[in-house]
Amino acid sequence: MFEQLLFNLLAFSLFIIIFFKIFRKNDTNYICLLIMQAIGIAISFVEIKLKVEENIFWGTIRYVFSIIIPFAIIILEVNKINFSEILSIFAAKVCLMFGNTKLAKSILVKLVTKYPDSYLGHKLLAECYEKEGGMRRAIDEYVTAVDINKRDYKSYFKIAALLKDLGKKDEAIQMLETLVRTKPDCYEGSCLLGELLCEQERFKEAANVYNEALRYKPADFDLYYNLGIVYTRLSDFQMAKEMYEKAAAINHKMYGANYNLGLIAFIQRDLEQAEDHFEKSLYGDLEAASYYQLAKIYIYKGEKDKAINFLNKAIELDSNLLKKAEKDKHFEKIREYITVSVKMDNRNEIIDSDDEIEDDEIEDDERNAVLEEQEKIARYYLEETANLIEEMSENYSKQKLDEKIDFIFNKEKRKKEKELEEKTLEEKEKEDKQKELGNN
Repeated sequence: MFEQLLFNLLAFSLFIIIFFKIFRKNDTNYICLLIMQAIGIAISFVEIKLKVEENIFWGTIRYVFSIIIPFAIIILEVNKINFSEILSIFAAKVCLMFGNTKLAKSILVKLVTKYPDSYLGHKLLAECYEKEGGMRRAIDEYVTAVDINKRDYKSYFKIAALLKDLGKKDEAIQMLETLVRTKPDCYEGSCLLGELLCEQERFKEAANVYNEALRYKPADFDLYYNLGIVYTRLSDFQMAKEMYEKAAAINHKMYGANYNLGLIAFIQRDLEQAEDHFEKSLYGDLEAASYYQLAKIYIYKGEKDKAINFLNKAIELDSNLLKKAEKDKHFEKIREYITVSVKMDNRNEIIDSDDEIEDDEIEDDERNAVLEEQEKIARYYLEETANLIEEMSENYSKQKLDEKIDFIFNKEKRKKEKELEEKTLEEKEKEDKQKELGNN
């Protein structure tokens, strides 16, 4: 009996405390707690009234509902942890789990309206807006969350990513620069900042960002590969080569790095290294391009059969290369040996069709799309540089040949002129002698 009286006294005291909290905070979330307490007290009264023997199950329920939970909540509130916030966040997450974003958003709007300093409320509400496509509202909520919690670096990154999606890339760069300055080991921030700087062709700044990121992730092949792309665009092929080599050494499946290394070796006129790297890149999307480059190498080496075989393989894998091969002077002497069954009249249709497929297969992840674009530009830049250097080399050789021919021609011309002068001089001397004899 004493135990029941003590229980009721304590339960009523906690009930009154929670009841006054509702009035003080004007928060209906506490009503559910009052209901739980009332159930526990009601169970106790029923046991007393009906003189029911103590039951472990019902006894546990009344203690949990009327004493333990309310007491735990009061301790949380003393430690400045808002029970109402926790309850709302939990309810919102359950709604999101079941796909009810609208109800979750409604709960969270109510929470942040009541408690404007609710960091978790603003952050989860930002995620709701983001899922619905309300990017501007999401940014506003993330900004509020960052204002409340200055160390929320993930929200910094989210704001920058959303600004980028809205086309506000300068603002995104400013946000990311602040982020990597405050938290230099933020890998995602460094990568996104580097990509945006590359997009604006600010390659020296991008190189600084990637090099700084390497201090915290020294074995990251993506950072080395991105640096390879940056140094390629800066025409620093030696540094680009070093970065691609490091990327390929860390990740043996870095076929893009090997392909670019092959192009750099081509630029440096090292055919053996170029051949080795292109052979290592004979996989995936680069297989056709690698066969094409290998065909070019075998032309240089004078291995005609290999060149024909590899060129046909390249065109078979990518019909767009047929048009390229038609214009490529390297294949002038073997063009007639192209045996791939691609109709010349329909080649433009094939190319257009391939382009459409590529457009349809663009990845949803925009970050990957940006990297892919920068990778293609760097690869195109390397190919064009290799062609330009080769053309300059050919022009230089032609110039030297022309100079040699001119020299020989001028030498002969000068010889004839000299002979003519000597002949004229001899004739003049003869005339002078004859005149002299006539006078005598």
